[in-house]
Amino acid sequence: MNENPFFKLAPFIQEFIFAHGWTELRAVQVEACRVIFDTDAHLLLATGTASGKTEAAFLPILTLLHQDPPQSVGVLYLGPTKALINDQFQRLNELLKEAEIPVFHWHGDVPLSEKMRVLTEPKGVLQITPESMEALLMHRKTDLMKIFGDLRFVVIDEVHVFMNSDRGRQILAQLGRLKPYLRKEPRRVGLSATLGDYSEVEEWLRQGTSRPVITPKVGTGEQKIRLALEHFFLLKGTDGKGSVKEDKVINPYYEFIFDHSLNRKCLIFSNSKEEAESMLSSLRMVAKTKKSPDFYYMHHGSISAPLREDAEDTLKDPTIPAIVAATTTLELGIDVGPLERIIQLEAPYSVSSFLQRLGRSGRRGNPQEMVMVFREEEPIGDELLPQQFPWSFLQGIALIQLYLEERWIEPLRPVRFPFSLLYHQTMAILASQGELRFSELADRVLQLPPFLQVPVEDLKELVGHLLAIDHLERTEEGGLIVGLKGEEIVRSFRFYAVFQDEDEYTVKDGSREIGSVAFPPPPGERFGLAGRTWEVLEVDPRHKVILVRGVEGKALTTWPGPSGVIHTRIKQRMKQALLEDVDYPYLQPNARQRLKEARNLARMVGLEKNHILPLGGRTFALFPWLGTRSFRVMSRVLKRLLASEFKITNVEGEPSNYLIFKMEKGDQEELNRRLVSLAREGISPESLLGTNEAPIMQKFDPFLPPKLLRKAFAYDHLDVEEFCQIVGNW
Repeated sequence: MNENPFFKLAPFIQEFIFAHGWTELRAVQVEACRVIFDTDAHLLLATGTASGKTEAAFLPILTLLHQDPPQSVGVLYLGPTKALINDQFQRLNELLKEAEIPVFHWHGDVPLSEKMRVLTEPKGVLQITPESMEALLMHRKTDLMKIFGDLRFVVIDEVHVFMNSDRGRQILAQLGRLKPYLRKEPRRVGLSATLGDYSEVEEWLRQGTSRPVITPKVGTGEQKIRLALEHFFLLKGTDGKGSVKEDKVINPYYEFIFDHSLNRKCLIFSNSKEEAESMLSSLRMVAKTKKSPDFYYMHHGSISAPLREDAEDTLKDPTIPAIVAATTTLELGIDVGPLERIIQLEAPYSVSSFLQRLGRSGRRGNPQEMVMVFREEEPIGDELLPQQFPWSFLQGIALIQLYLEERWIEPLRPVRFPFSLLYHQTMAILASQGELRFSELADRVLQLPPFLQVPVEDLKELVGHLLAIDHLERTEEGGLIVGLKGEEIVRSFRFYAVFQDEDEYTVKDGSREIGSVAFPPPPGERFGLAGRTWEVLEVDPRHKVILVRGVEGKALTTWPGPSGVIHTRIKQRMKQALLEDVDYPYLQPNARQRLKEARNLARMVGLEKNHILPLGGRTFALFPWLGTRSFRVMSRVLKRLLASEFKITNVEGEPSNYLIFKMEKGDQEELNRRLVSLAREGISPESLLGTNEAPIMQKFDPFLPPKLLRKAFAYDHLDVEEFCQIVGNW
């Protein structure tokens, strides 16, 4: 583009740029204008946090809408969270003040009056979650052409969050279902801060369309990074009953985090709600002891919207410090202003997550800064060998080194048989369309991008099972409709989400909503929520409400939830960190000493040469250095294929780190040789499941026939090919 793209932008956008004192368009904005104005392709923008991706996408898109107003919603924006949609809603409204292009947002917290405006006079930009989009497709069939008929663009924000999940596959299915109502194929724009192989992402973004994807190579310069890793052993005391407990106030671990977050704009990221709650409560106790002001806030999915928004607003306020403990809810691109530091509790599950969290800091030319902090229970001398290694600490090093050395980020993981989503989309289509013959249903479902590898026989198996359990019914004319049991499922608002959600109890202090918990404690018991401690006054099971009052002290609340899936490349780099003699400059004194101890132990027991080590008697430990899906294969090989041959029992351990088992026949060298030969011969995935085993892994799996459950688990939740490749080379 020889011409300055600024002069192609709509006048109201030029005025906005002048009013905000921009001296020039950023490189990513120039490149986005080039693709949007000069080509007919899809666009993928993958640049760092705070690089101006949102504006880069919307400046040229809104210009085209201004020049040629569509006769319906012109831009469909799909975002992963309500908070991100609310944030982008405010930013776009500011941009569009002087234009006649309305912006609507649509999710569970948006008033019905605004949703009715979209239905009455659809135009402009519609920002929506996948769950609300599902409800729209199911219940507004007659309005879809009016709402989306002249759709020009689909913007998918934080595309990396969607790609490896059923929510992302749900979006692709939704766009496929929307296609019959559109006059022409809309262009897609994907936004992301952390991506590895662009070609994989481009292929994902264009699924079900005929256009190519252009990814501008934008050189934004190397972002300076400040990293520090520190490690602590937890001090212990007694609770007066002879049992051991942590003293969370005087422990140096909490002192360190208190000191490194004090008087700063700081996010403290945790991998779990429990850990975030525990940390914030502990920091409040330290602050009280030191007579320091309370600038502490909580932000996670079980906190009420007003409290989350309070935390976001405080972070944006430049006049006061704010320390916010958070989970993934603040990992995404919500604008919370310039953050001075990120504190990460334990290692994230992926390089992608590490980079996303790190990228929340470092705005306005400042370096990105993260302090990663680890803790272990103080050893008491009777730990088994595998329990003596600092696994999360080693994982933190591996994540950092993989990025610093290779710029490696987890690749896209293909899923062949998303049967839980197949159930969901089958029921959604029948609920929306009404009666369909099987051939018509198959045409609609199996042509959607997520199901292109699903054979029609599998859909027949599913439909037959659903007829048997009354989720579907066959009409006298031979068509299929939603059955009585199925009606109960699809009528619930929980049906719209394909991720597992809990039927939680709302926690109220008087009339003020605090948040929600999965399991109601009995009256008189105390629990932690929003970084504070509450005493239960009353439980109303009918309305699922818990009435509480605030009290002093500390307590913990537990939320159910799966752990993260870890890539094998991370486990392999953990092994390298344990065995190489390299001094990583970001390690702090305690961390450097802890790594030295772990390396000495690894050398002493011969971990560089052996995967299986004796623990005494007939007990052994196996260190496979495999990611989650390959580790599952190893566990099942021991339990199912080799248990009889070696008389293996009591197989347990820590997922992806180690297995401990008893072996009454043979020794570790014989077992190692057998594992290698088995891997080289090849393993059938089906042989790793019991005869009647049908693992439940996804939300709608309980409604699937056992045959499909077994198939999905064998091919999508196990990685036999990777297992054979790695173990075959031991």
